[in-house]
Amino acid sequence: MKTTTLTSLVAGISLAGLSFTAAADEVSLNVVSFTPKTAAVSAGFEHFVNAVNEEFAGELSLNWRGGPEVMPPFRLADAVRNNSIDMALISPSYYSGLVPSSSSANFSFKNYEEILESGYYDRMTEIHAERGLRYLGEIPATDVKFFLFFQDRVDGIDDLAGKRIRVFPTGLPFIEALGANGLVLPIGEIYTAMERGAIDGFMQGNLGWAEQYEDVVNYYITPPFYRAGFSILVSERAWERLPEELRGELQDYVRNTLGPELDQSWGDVIAAGNAEVEAAGFEEIALEGEEAERYLEIAIDAAWEHMQEQIGDDELTAELRSMLVE
Repeated sequence: MKTTTLTSLVAGISLAGLSFTAAADEVSLNVVSFTPKTAAVSAGFEHFVNAVNEEFAGELSLNWRGGPEVMPPFRLADAVRNNSIDMALISPSYYSGLVPSSSSANFSFKNYEEILESGYYDRMTEIHAERGLRYLGEIPATDVKFFLFFQDRVDGIDDLAGKRIRVFPTGLPFIEALGANGLVLPIGEIYTAMERGAIDGFMQGNLGWAEQYEDVVNYYITPPFYRAGFSILVSERAWERLPEELRGELQDYVRNTLGPELDQSWGDVIAAGNAEVEAAGFEEIALEGEEAERYLEIAIDAAWEHMQEQIGDDELTAELRSMLVE
């Protein structure tokens, strides 16, 4: 009886030791997003974190700490570069000052797999490395596009001249090319600016916010433009903590397996956003025919002209545009 008990105890200790070793070998990375966990757009981030944790259980664990309450969104890329945080899920436009070509990911009408096949993500890995950043890939959202929303009716492109429109940095060249005045404001300031008449409208996706703006928005313009996609940045120190084989497996999984899956995962979120827009009573102003074509042409051309100025390299700009547009 004593022998059996002792044997069981030794076996238990051995198993505990093995379990401890396995747990100790698992690398845990802290992740911060540029949006709150509760935001509709964060559904894609949650999908990404859960999928990686499931695929690499026992090897890698992503600990999603939160969003802007943890760190201001515009500081995320610098925090990754300085090794203050391990991983950031961030809008490309939020760090275009550090990597001028980052926001090029938005200036396309292609889907994720088409962009992947072009070699764009490999090229962006090289470009980010020059700036001290590890670019793991993208959380794509091709069908999450952007619209202009207004309180007062606008009937066409010519009506946009002189309007004061809130934008995020990526959209500023388009707004200016339309003859409007763009103001870069955080999302949290849009409602107050609309209510006080400081802006006439704003550029935004249509995911899960319409109910909050029912009394300051009445119209929105279609067709929508650009595509959404969110960069996954990893600090060099965190990357070096991963075994070399795991690094390759993680990048391959994120780009070739998870990427296409994520790009197709937004249907329910988009449908909910569209339903909310309809319930809020926003009226669609649909541009048609040549005017719609001109609207989208202005959106792309203005963006890439500005991109060329920001990058300062005609050859690189042409290379990226060929991957995303041509």
